[in-house]
Amino acid sequence: MEQTKALNALEPFLALTKSATSPRAAADLIVRATSAPNTYLFTELLQTQQIQALASSAEFASYLKLLQIFSYGTYSSYIEEASSGLPALNDAQKLKLRQLSLLTLANGSSDETSSPALTYTSLIQNLGLSNARELEELVISTIYAGLINAQLDPKHEQVLINSVAPLRDVAPGPDALAGLLSSLRAWAGRCDASLQSLEEQMAQVRAEADRRAAEGAAWNSKMDTLLKEEEKGATASTNNNGKQTGSMLTHGVNSSPGGSGGGNTRSSGRLQGSGGGSSSAAANNNNPIKTSSRLRQRSKRGAADDGGTDEDEEMELDDENDDYSEGSKKRGNKRKL
Repeated sequence: MEQTKALNALEPFLALTKSATSPRAAADLIVRATSAPNTYLFTELLQTQQIQALASSAEFASYLKLLQIFSYGTYSSYIEEASSGLPALNDAQKLKLRQLSLLTLANGSSDETSSPALTYTSLIQNLGLSNARELEELVISTIYAGLINAQLDPKHEQVLINSVAPLRDVAPGPDALAGLLSSLRAWAGRCDASLQSLEEQMAQVRAEADRRAAEGAAWNSKMDTLLKEEEKGATASTNNNGKQTGSMLTHGVNSSPGGSGGGNTRSSGRLQGSGGGSSSAAANNNNPIKTSSRLRQRSKRGAADDGGTDEDEEMELDDENDDYSEGSKKRGNKRKL
């Protein structure tokens, strides 16, 4: 995406090369292209015929050298060759060349075992800066431009590089190829280290998953055992309760005759009470004092009537006794009720 954006930004300047027939126009086109925003790739512009024609111009050949530095050089290389008559840089060109140099330094600082980290001291020296504040502002602008993905570590005075946009051209010559191979080896080493780290993490995840599965199986087995024991205990409790209920029912049936006996006792008590009533009636009939008084009264009434006989008196006495016994029986029956 960064490459496409940079190529699209360079398209207008490629179209202008057709009209840059003079060395001055070509030099002016180089200045405009290197100062414009979002132009970070210059290989196509560098290979055009009008720009290559500047090599035969003594006055504007330095502009061709300047475009080569923007294409695959660094700010330190510009400082080294500035004494040879390179054109001065404006603020936009300085910022862009330092940003591109930061990309080159970030690519060359990585190794096969650790993530790239650039120190404040080395960056300030290579980028021609004065202090850490200027460096931090440059790094922040480079990050916002989408050229790198990095973090600032002011405590340890380091810039931690995560990724670098592929916006640098390869310089011609064997030295450039050696540097490219070194960068590719470093990139391959980081890929291998990342893959190894991922495999280790996956192994840890698998081991953790197996451990959790084993714990889950053990827990399920334990719960099944506890449930079975609980069911057995519930079944035994139910059987014991059934036995106790049966024994209670059997005991109640066996003790019922005693209860009926108690009822009989109560009935007999009632009968005894009724019998007592009859006994009292008999006692009253057998009382000699009461009987003699009744007899005297009968004899008086008989003497007054003169028509009575002893048999009549005896019959009347018997009738009274019968009436008295019947009254006693009625009272006894009332007691029963």
